[in-house]
Amino acid sequence: MGNTESAQLQQRLSRFRPDERNLLDGAFDRLREPPSGAAAGHSGKVLTLDALKANTEGVASASMTSRLFEAMRSTDPGSAAPLHGGVTHEQLLIFLSDVLRGTAVERAPLIRVMSGGATGGVTGCAQIREFLEDLLSAVVHILVLRGQLQGWKPEFMGDSDQGVKLLAEQLTSELKCTDQQTCDLPCLEDWLFRTSAVSLYLEYLTIEGLGVRLPSRPPLVLLPLCQDTPWGELRSLMSLPLLLFLAPQLPRAQSAIWRLLFSTRLHGESFTRLVGNCVRRGPTLLLLRDTHGYTFGGFASHSWETKPQFQGDSRCFLFSVFPSLRVYSCTGYNQHYMYLNQGQQTMPNGLGMGGQHNYFGLWLDSDFGRGHSRARPRCTTYGSPQLSAEEDFTVDSLEVWGVGDPPEDHEQTRGKKSVLDADPEAQAMIEMAGKTLHSQGLREPEEGDTD
Repeated sequence: MGNTESAQLQQRLSRFRPDERNLLDGAFDRLREPPSGAAAGHSGKVLTLDALKANTEGVASASMTSRLFEAMRSTDPGSAAPLHGGVTHEQLLIFLSDVLRGTAVERAPLIRVMSGGATGGVTGCAQIREFLEDLLSAVVHILVLRGQLQGWKPEFMGDSDQGVKLLAEQLTSELKCTDQQTCDLPCLEDWLFRTSAVSLYLEYLTIEGLGVRLPSRPPLVLLPLCQDTPWGELRSLMSLPLLLFLAPQLPRAQSAIWRLLFSTRLHGESFTRLVGNCVRRGPTLLLLRDTHGYTFGGFASHSWETKPQFQGDSRCFLFSVFPSLRVYSCTGYNQHYMYLNQGQQTMPNGLGMGGQHNYFGLWLDSDFGRGHSRARPRCTTYGSPQLSAEEDFTVDSLEVWGVGDPPEDHEQTRGKKSVLDADPEAQAMIEMAGKTLHSQGLREPEEGDTD
């Protein structure tokens, strides 16, 4: 080793504990030898592409493995020239160090090479999107392969292939590309600094795909935990890539437990049932698809309550899934975050988020199945454009997910009967007096009751 090479490598390795350095050091010999039963690669002092493909077969696609290999080869180990046709021991260690513990400045050249860009040149944004599709496909595949699904069932969920393309496009949209749709090295550095997801996915692929797990690094958990969901009866709008996108946007990110509260497939097309299943259940995420295939929704940071006033706080947001994946956060223009009302004669009856009465960013009418998304040109509360294919839309499918633990008071009151249920005569007297029973239909039916 030359002095320059030794100093460069030692600077990288100083980020790791002694036992972790030994683990990284052993990765070269392990990856250089093909797995048992695989065809032998070229022997020598380098890691070949064939040997790397043999070790990642079934985990990452051949194209993604080739991207990793080229990134390894591109690392500069110092004064010694890299050996032709393979990755040296020093190059692999620098690559692993930069992926696992590196900065945006150190990772940016790797991303450029993996996207097909030449060293020192610019990279097309379309090339970066193609790289991201390869990377995300590998991440989703490993999640399924390793059984790291946290209770989610991909076979009953939305199209992962389409979700990968949408998420890759969304991540690419965060790039500050030139008018010619190119990106130089400073552009990539800025993007990686602002967008932590790309580095996280690359780290996950390196850990799981190359088998380099550091003892000091807790296992990466990319998906939130899902509980109490009747998967056998459900075909969810949610997909694994959509979860990868939405979960980090929520206040508790991956630590929040998700549970299905309402689905038109399971509970029918009933606004009363929707309200009864969602009020006083803690934060919720609403996801719907209109009859033209546009998919969108909103996150409510507080429990829904039926009242003629706006509710919620600045943690609420709207989002689009298809045809583009985007999140629209609060603008600060007003506090019209959430609205839910039913049974009123003078106020709108339905569920809304953002904007104002009759001009919501997202509105579901109490006459179930109808809604609107009126921006003209942007929702004042969230800055979102029209989310649906047409301003006034018809719901094709709708589901609501509880995110986090339900409030304790809801758990304590479950099973308690209303005073009207306990005293039918009181209910009859109110009806005879011509009073409206506003709570009627909002409470969940007791076990044994029929709709």
